[in-house]
Amino acid sequence: MITRLTYEQISAAVQDAYDGCKSIKGGQNAHYIPYLANVNPGLFGISLCLPDGRTISVGDTVYRFGIESVSKVPTAILAMQQAGAQAVLEDIGADATGLPFDSIFAILLENDRPSTPLVNAGAIAACSMVQPKGNAEGKWAAILNNMTALMGSEPVLIDELYRSEAATNFSNRSIAWLLREYNRLYDDPEMSLDLYTRQCSLGVTAEQLAIAAATIADDGVNPITKKRAFSAELAPKVVALMSAVGFYEHSGDWLYATGLPAKTGVGGAIIGVMPGLFGVCAFAPPLDESGNSVKAQAALKHLMKTLQLNVFSNTHFDIA
Repeated sequence: MITRLTYEQISAAVQDAYDGCKSIKGGQNAHYIPYLANVNPGLFGISLCLPDGRTISVGDTVYRFGIESVSKVPTAILAMQQAGAQAVLEDIGADATGLPFDSIFAILLENDRPSTPLVNAGAIAACSMVQPKGNAEGKWAAILNNMTALMGSEPVLIDELYRSEAATNFSNRSIAWLLREYNRLYDDPEMSLDLYTRQCSLGVTAEQLAIAAATIADDGVNPITKKRAFSAELAPKVVALMSAVGFYEHSGDWLYATGLPAKTGVGGAIIGVMPGLFGVCAFAPPLDESGNSVKAQAALKHLMKTLQLNVFSNTHFDIA
């Protein structure tokens, strides 16, 4: 069955999600990273982008915040684009760990590979796979250019956040060297860790991330620039990764409740991808105990329920 959604319906649903969730309390900022701990906890915004470039934004959608773990999705795409999807599967993997995003125990349990590029271990490994090998400046340029292609505009490094991250990344430092011990890091450990730390410290807006998500939804074509950011055959694999582990140990619960492939970050953002329909980002800094934005989760659940959308449904939608 094909059901038609209008732009007006989607706009009303975004506004309704914002209005219905703006008063939600609970959670706290990522207190273990000093910069994030000091971000205004009252910030809240939702931005949704359609494949034709029409964008619906409500609230604090042009505030620049730390991208954090949402950056794992663009770098996974870059690694697949450069090395091939099969190489990423073999060298990193695509399985959910069922454990927290920074779990060292997960590496010990499955030391043959880091499991997935959407947890910390796999994301550091993905940074190590980025070309050109051994060239930190060249790798960083590739990461920035890739994100810019996905978003249609440049992210900006938040230097204070980068310094804050670098001063507190003891767990990630252990992860990098453990991966090196198991021969699952493909370039210098310190370089790979620094690249990962820097990419997590990039400043972005909810509107930029909604456009990036819409680029994935439209098989790699940026809806604003109309330029191809990555090969179309990679889009289903990216969505599969987001579905499997976008909410880490709670990914199954999230999909069961929403039917929306998504990826979270401790900066307060959650991006969602409905293939062929739209990309969306909700942002609010206070997190639950698993590191996922309390208010952004509620807003995206509200949106999906209002629009009666589900990636697993046999109902097909188009947008007028």
